[in-house]
Amino acid sequence: MNNKTKLIVLNGLMIALVCIATMVIQIPIPMTEGYVNIGDSIIFVASILFGPIPGMIAGGLGSALADILTGYSHWALFTLLIKGFEGYVVGIIVRKNTNLVKNILATLLGVLIMVSGYLLAGTFLQGSFIISLGSVPSNTIQGIVSMVIGIPIASYLLTVKYVKSFKQISSCLLYTSPSPRD
Repeated sequence: MNNKTKLIVLNGLMIALVCIATMVIQIPIPMTEGYVNIGDSIIFVASILFGPIPGMIAGGLGSALADILTGYSHWALFTLLIKGFEGYVVGIIVRKNTNLVKNILATLLGVLIMVSGYLLAGTFLQGSFIISLGSVPSNTIQGIVSMVIGIPIASYLLTVKYVKSFKQISSCLLYTSPSPRD
């Protein structure tokens, strides 16, 4: 299997994992018309392990797909943008080298992006900033729980030789010009 095929498979796997993690645990929040989930933990894992583009693809597509499949399709476009941007920013911050402090700071910024993105999207969808403020506590808890889950998983997986090889493939293909062999 060539490297481009491996990258496509990796992106598909991360999209599926984000979607499943988002759908497995959903705690509905009626006043916000949304739900709390742990999908962000997999977005953080994808971004830390494989960089900004796989993090963006997995975060945006996996989360939007979960919205569509669980009856929240009116949030799907916003989710695509918010979670995609979240994954991209986390991946950009930790792309060159990663350590615990950098992972915490990157994912905290990711949580801030997610919370503020849904605050703005909720304001648009619900027609009220005040009503949308009700989503801030639950989204903040969701983000912090996802950090607590995602950072240790990513830190462990960074020690696995096979995962390291995928990290090298994703960064080589995404940041260099394609060669005729790939």
